[in-house]
Amino acid sequence: MIIKRLIFVFLQIIAIYTPMVTAATCPGQGLWLQVLGSGGPEIDDGRASSGYLIWKEGRARVLVDMGSGSLARFEQSKALLNELDVILLTHLHVDHSNDLPALIKGSFFTRRDRDLLIFGPTGNHLMPPLTTFINSLFGEEGAFRYLNNYVDGSGRYQLVPGDIDITLPAKRVVVDTEQFKVSAIPVDHGPIPAIAWRVDIAGRSVVFSGDMSNKKNTLWQLATQADILVAHHAIAEQSNPVARNLHMPPSEIGKIAGRASVKQLVLSHRMKRTIGKESESRAHIRKHYSGPLLFADDLQCFGLGG
Repeated sequence: MIIKRLIFVFLQIIAIYTPMVTAATCPGQGLWLQVLGSGGPEIDDGRASSGYLIWKEGRARVLVDMGSGSLARFEQSKALLNELDVILLTHLHVDHSNDLPALIKGSFFTRRDRDLLIFGPTGNHLMPPLTTFINSLFGEEGAFRYLNNYVDGSGRYQLVPGDIDITLPAKRVVVDTEQFKVSAIPVDHGPIPAIAWRVDIAGRSVVFSGDMSNKKNTLWQLATQADILVAHHAIAEQSNPVARNLHMPPSEIGKIAGRASVKQLVLSHRMKRTIGKESESRAHIRKHYSGPLLFADDLQCFGLGG
């Protein structure tokens, strides 16, 4: 028992202090989740902002969020834009969408010739709907109007944007093909329209919470029996009301993971106010969830089998 306990403690220490990976590609076989950016909006944490890939048999098929620095990680991962099927944005904060224009510009130097789906939430007085956001970037009067051919029908391929109505609280299927299914549900991120995503692919499922406070109490429905739940760990348990209005503390993450019976929990969107408090966060989560629990770093890959 003493030896087992020492091994357990050793593994926990490794999980907390594992150095960040500077370059990594996921194995070519099977199904993988890769974290492109494990950080938030801070510019002195050494991490890229939010971004994730789902790989199937050596091809990056789904991209979730594209925050600052994620494009460089995308390149390091050896992903190919040609092979992406869909881009999913949880919300339009800079640390979740900033690198999107650069990704689209970079596609000029690829062989992509098929349309690219992109989905995000509807808007409000603070944020535009996803379709308006895309037009404000690439439309005739957009900030990057010289890239208008990607939305006006004249390019080799087109961005095909779609808005997910955040006023409808129920889970809904957004895309359903022979290759994968994408489902969405609105979540609460203070005053910012936000969506959580679920991707079912090759008999496995990955759920992305995005930034949220869980006031809507919807994520557990989307995450039920998920193989991996990527939960954003932006605040510590003892946080002020302003932070809690935007983000969920570790105890809330644990409650969601436990209620949804997720098979693995990956904590990302790690910020300086949570880095170094892994033991404390783990303790709060463990009150509600006993499954595998990992803290993400940039470019890490998590196997899904398949």
